[in-house]
Amino acid sequence: MNILFLCTGNSCRSQMAEGWARKLGGDFLEVQSAGIERHGQNPRAISVMREAGVDITTQESTRLTEDMLASADLVITVCGHADEHCPVLPVGVEKEHWPLEDPARAVGTEAEIIDVFRASRDDIRKRVADLVEGQSQTEN
Repeated sequence: MNILFLCTGNSCRSQMAEGWARKLGGDFLEVQSAGIERHGQNPRAISVMREAGVDITTQESTRLTEDMLASADLVITVCGHADEHCPVLPVGVEKEHWPLEDPARAVGTEAEIIDVFRASRDDIRKRVADLVEGQSQTEN
């Protein structure tokens, strides 16, 4: 099973989802993430994932390619912009939408902003864990 997490800039939400899927997915999952655009990795996303024991520093912020779409079994859009601008998917590729708020838009003190990133990280972890559990039940 090849899952592609798609976001606007592949800097935060899709990066966290990719990291969680790699950590929780086991050997039966191939995981990639991409953006409609490429914005580079968000340092706060890296930091809060590291707190949870997931290193996403080796992941790259990439722009969506036709090859990525062709190799995907499931595309998960993690923001409204990516959902609206997702290209037509090849036959047989499923799509799911997770309407996640962008923690990079959080305002306030650094502590308040980091709390928003942590909440996003934990929400994404739960969604990925549910997805992995559903996929593993399908495999069995």
